Amino acid sequence: MDPLTSEAARGWVDDAKTFYLISGKRIALAEFTNPCGMFSEGELYIFVLNFNGIMLAHGVNERFVGEDFIDTKDFEGRHFIKEIVDTALEKGSGWVEYKWYHPKTKQILPKVVYCEKVDNLIICCGAYNS
Repeated sequence: MDPLTSEAARGWVDDAKTFYLISGKRIALAEFTNPCGMFSEGELYIFVLNFNGIMLAHGVNERFVGEDFIDTKDFEGRHFIKEIVDTALEKGSGWVEYKWYHPKTKQILPKVVYCEKVDNLIICCGAYNS
């Protein structure tokens, strides 16, 4: 894990958790899905899953909201969304690494996601490792 990107991802989740606890679920999920909002900047953005792998918020693509991602695989065949859900449910928080398409470089690169269970949500932020 690149310590700078992983530290930023964890910090974003901490900030998103605080925002959620202050503003409530409805406002927080709307803001997390706003691509021009406070939780989307460059390659970093917040996304939120429920315990079944349904996307509840996505900072880059609002069309993902409401979709079932539990069976989504990375470029090595890993069910990384299931790993995120399992990590959050079993440990409360943690890291999941996988390989994903980088939209700017057009390459398959390692990515790491920090996730944290908050109430009945899993708040996540990922970062590409260089």
